Amino acid sequence: MPRFAANLSLLFVEYPFLERFDRAAAAGFRAVEFLFPYAEDIRAVATALRQNGLEQVLFNLPAGDFTKGERGIANDPTRTAEFRDGVAQALDIAAALGCPRLNCLVGLTLPDVPLGTQLGTVAQNLAYAAEQAEAAGVRLGVESLNPVDAPGFLLGTTAQALALIDRVGHPNLALQYDVYHAQRAEGNITATIRAVVGRIGHVQIADSPDRHQPGTGEINVPFVLRALDAAGYDGWVSLEYNPLGSTEASLAWLRDYDFGGR
Repeated sequence: MPRFAANLSLLFVEYPFLERFDRAAAAGFRAVEFLFPYAEDIRAVATALRQNGLEQVLFNLPAGDFTKGERGIANDPTRTAEFRDGVAQALDIAAALGCPRLNCLVGLTLPDVPLGTQLGTVAQNLAYAAEQAEAAGVRLGVESLNPVDAPGFLLGTTAQALALIDRVGHPNLALQYDVYHAQRAEGNITATIRAVVGRIGHVQIADSPDRHQPGTGEINVPFVLRALDAAGYDGWVSLEYNPLGSTEASLAWLRDYDFGGR
């Protein structure tokens, strides 16, 4: 059965950030993720996790100024020192929260830098981050973002993300497979899962095309979840959608599934 985690950057946003941990636990979750912890009180987050019996399963490396449209800096050869500082910061927070996995958003294509230079910079940065994370007992992922929602993102398809992972060649680097982004960019979800499940480190889901909860769009999410089970995926499946209605109401589709650990 799938093990579900709640993404607290998208779910329970009706409530203050720290209260979202309480709400997630009350809804039956045993695990959470969020996009970025860098502006939060990490001690307070650790307390909220502990008091609610929650596991923090993922957050992203620093990705530049997200509010101004940046989606990572790993491809920028002028910001390598900043990237490495961000890796150290993320690993410190991962240790404080007991978080076993980080994700790297690689960045938007830079129009004034040759593409080959950008890909080479990303590969070097990911190799460094994967090595540092491995030493800390943390797994690293990398994902593609669809070109409709994230035009210009350097990795627009699963194949491009896998090609980059192959280029890096580090055993501590895996694919973060976001079903929503995959559907928007390329479709072929369950066949892809069957083909590359051994390379998938983490899964996120939302329905398409509006990124709401399962059952509001075109993806047969129960079918996808069964395909993950059949393929042998045993990691977390994070709900990373914008609820249509209240978060609690948006969870009704989960009544046929058991939360991880119960």
